[in-house]
Amino acid sequence: MATIRLTKEFSFEAAHALDGYDGPCREIHGHSYRLFVTVKGRPSTTEGDPKCGMVLDFGVLKRIVHEEIVARFDHAFVLRRSTANESLGETLARRFGNIVRVDYQPTCENMLDDFARRIRRRLPEGVALHALRLHETATSFAEWFAEDND
Repeated sequence: MATIRLTKEFSFEAAHALDGYDGPCREIHGHSYRLFVTVKGRPSTTEGDPKCGMVLDFGVLKRIVHEEIVARFDHAFVLRRSTANESLGETLARRFGNIVRVDYQPTCENMLDDFARRIRRRLPEGVALHALRLHETATSFAEWFAEDND
């Protein structure tokens, strides 16, 4: 049986600020993110299996990505956890409900690394994360490939 890749697209809105950055992205700003998740595996060949012929039900992939990423990051302000940002984070959390504090600079590149870890640990046996593509804007994106990170 052939190895097949499946891709599903997701979208979410989020704001961030790049702590200590020397350009305009140090200011709070938002993006309409588009995330493409590609998994790979061999379709089930087990007769009687309701998933026969599938690598992974798209609904399962949707649930994993929604729970791990979209539900957490959609309409959130993503803030790097640091001593300098501690009081800012506390102030914002008193007023707003969705402040996501992360242990990394919330760049597109670092978010992909975080997302890959979150998705990988939830995939069923026999299904591997192959690639991620995260668009920050219509013309700017970063990519993560398993072959580069194993």
